[in-house]
Amino acid sequence: MTTSATIPPGWKPFATPSSVDWNGLLATSKRRDVLAQMTPQELAALNRNWLLNAHDAQRPPTGNSWRTWLFLGGRGAGKTRAGAQWLAAQARPGARLALVGPTLHDVREVMVEGPSGLRAIAPDHDRPRFESSRRRLVYDSGAIAYAFSAEDPESLRGPQFHHAWADEFCAWPQPEAVMSQLRLGLRLGSAPRTVVTTTPKPVAALRRLMAEPDLVMTRAGTAANADHLSPAFLEGLDRLYGGTRLAAQELEGLVVEVDGAALWRAEDFARLRRPPPERYDSIVLAVDPTASAHGDACGMVVAGRLADRAHVIADRTASGLSPLAWAGRAAATAAEFRVSRIVAEANQGGEMVRTLLVMAGCQVPVTLVHASRSKRMRAEPVAALYEQGRISHAPDLAALEEELLALGSTEPAADGASPDRADALVWALSELLLNTGPGPRVARL
Repeated sequence: MTTSATIPPGWKPFATPSSVDWNGLLATSKRRDVLAQMTPQELAALNRNWLLNAHDAQRPPTGNSWRTWLFLGGRGAGKTRAGAQWLAAQARPGARLALVGPTLHDVREVMVEGPSGLRAIAPDHDRPRFESSRRRLVYDSGAIAYAFSAEDPESLRGPQFHHAWADEFCAWPQPEAVMSQLRLGLRLGSAPRTVVTTTPKPVAALRRLMAEPDLVMTRAGTAANADHLSPAFLEGLDRLYGGTRLAAQELEGLVVEVDGAALWRAEDFARLRRPPPERYDSIVLAVDPTASAHGDACGMVVAGRLADRAHVIADRTASGLSPLAWAGRAAATAAEFRVSRIVAEANQGGEMVRTLLVMAGCQVPVTLVHASRSKRMRAEPVAALYEQGRISHAPDLAALEEELLALGSTEPAADGASPDRADALVWALSELLLNTGPGPRVARL
């Protein structure tokens, strides 16, 4: 058995002993002989070794000609783990590293503190500490990884780094501006490099990144990492996206080109208009409040669920109402349709929304939800429900359907109006069909 380890360039040995012939072990023809000569302690260390347990897409590129490694993966495909392992391998004495996520919260909760983040993958005796006040992760070796939000490209102006990890690139509000500033700071060492991990979306910035000559790309679907995922999580994703074009994007990690930006098409609504079912398992009223009588309309949509399908029953959206007036209208609508719950967005008014509904005589529970993502991002899973054929409409919802068409468009509404009806519908259907089991949920207060 050889006495020298062959570790791929840029990686430190995460397992001992150094006498293991890694290349030999990876070769099927030698695997049995190598394993037979290892002690129980060596086998345990080997089992913890990242490179030997990672699937193909999680392993970094070989050679020296690449500058950017792009890992496109479905939900749960192991992108975070791959990015964290690669960056941790660069945490040599004196290294200056960059961590860039959609928000600072994402950097800390996913890239640093998450179950596959930099602190979780580190051995107990060498776990880096996160200094939140200085937004940095400090290693005992002296390496430092600085946290940056993609919401603030200018924060990357000035610092300099050896290497960087950019997570969820397609969720950045200004991906090219942020990447440009990040790369201007990659000026330390002989070969600064970046790993970009993201679930793909058909955005121009990603297409241009993929076309760069010094980029190496790996891809993996959710199934590639199934051994490390909860079956309930996989079932939830299949329920959410199965049978839709988003399945290729969210589960397979493919860039799905769609015809235009719209989430709904006008010709689809005719087939949605059906008689209501004879009964419902649950009926909810979703309310998108307005802060004053002079602002946007107060969106109010009633929908019911039967098994795994939902029917949009009524649209009671109204304009020109004071806060107490729209609360009264909501209470009356809840009584009219015998709803089991009101779901109300709390961005406009917070807990005051619940107080107004109680003052107006509301007799059913009120669930407050918080809009932490863009309208389009919240609407995408609901649009997938339509694509699966799980939603039907009452026949008199023309105004609501018009707003749904506008919600998925890249162009603002001609009159500058907010899609309050469509927002309320998204909350209602999310409550009925997307928040009933494992998987992604609406953020609640």
